[in-house]
Amino acid sequence: MTLPRKHLFELPDGVIYLDGNSLGPLPKGAMARAQTTIEAEWGGELIRAWNSADWISLPTRVGDRIGALIGAPAGTVTTGDTLSIKVYQALAAALKMRPDRKVILSDAGNFPTDLYMAQGLIDTIGKDYELRLVSHDEMCEAVTDEVAAVLLTHVDYRSGEMYSMEGMTAVAQDHGAVMIWDLAHSAGAVQVEMARTGAEFAVGCTYKYLNGGPGAPAFIYVRPDLIGHVEPALAGWMGHDAPFAMDPTYSPAMSIERMRVGTPPIVQLSILDAALDVWDGVRMADIRAASVDMSELFIAEVEARCPQLTLASPADLAERGSQVSFAFEHGYAAMQALIDRGVIGDFRPPDIMRFGFTPLYLGREDVLRAADIIEEVIGKELWREEKYQTRSRVT
Repeated sequence: MTLPRKHLFELPDGVIYLDGNSLGPLPKGAMARAQTTIEAEWGGELIRAWNSADWISLPTRVGDRIGALIGAPAGTVTTGDTLSIKVYQALAAALKMRPDRKVILSDAGNFPTDLYMAQGLIDTIGKDYELRLVSHDEMCEAVTDEVAAVLLTHVDYRSGEMYSMEGMTAVAQDHGAVMIWDLAHSAGAVQVEMARTGAEFAVGCTYKYLNGGPGAPAFIYVRPDLIGHVEPALAGWMGHDAPFAMDPTYSPAMSIERMRVGTPPIVQLSILDAALDVWDGVRMADIRAASVDMSELFIAEVEARCPQLTLASPADLAERGSQVSFAFEHGYAAMQALIDRGVIGDFRPPDIMRFGFTPLYLGREDVLRAADIIEEVIGKELWREEKYQTRSRVT
């Protein structure tokens, strides 16, 4: 296997794309697949395509492909809906598994969606449930016998700090809590072995490192021994054991399909399916090794050239995902200046400049060129230009 595979992506000339941790670029096969789905399948087959093109099984077929990238056995991952919905599903199921416990434990720095969904679930069901938030460093000690579920994002979206999945899962389960991992910044970026960790649930999005496109459907993993027992809170008809029997009483499927909800987004799923072709023959161990190599090089170069920036990611590579963050008081303006010069990263408040490293389409030469441009922008204070001071809605 040779990395990078830049020829498999539609990337503008002169752009160094360091934002795949937010939105992956367009794989070359995706457009043709979308056209086939729209013109030949939908246009030519009409409703017959649910059978003739096997649309009905696409969520689980794509799920199995994602499962191969996160160390999950076949039949344990399905796709559809949004990450918010999948977080809600996993949390609601976890609380039903621990009916005598009232605490959902999460990281105070967790991605806002996860916390919003947890609080929304609590507001819906009431019954004295509590969302308890602590820092990363306090997490292990905060797991007690009153915790029903631990909801954590494996790789922190701001700093890239990474939890030990096996260690944290063991702590949660030693106290009888259900473990839920959000893999939004992990799937396709770092090695994940769901089967080995023993965690009950995992969820994730597919528009970042998996390059499924904006709004691409999310996924949910359920540990194999639980699939036939998990009670879906969102009992959609596609999760029914026989959806076309039109039974007014819900009876969940005896497979991972019970975690499906509504009609799947076929066009977007077909694009995701095509996007996953770029992973054929790729080993996650090689992806991780290349990512670490580029990240270490990037940190060394930026720290040597730009003392004005402060590393906001863990210095220890074992504790860091596939992104590097630097803190800078004028981080937003500096990032706009970088983007204007072809180095695309992004910004997260209050002062974080984020850079993602995706070995599928990045190499060491990209890192060195990016460091040159960062040095120029920071050293010459090019970010002071007036046009970089106004913040857009999307940062």
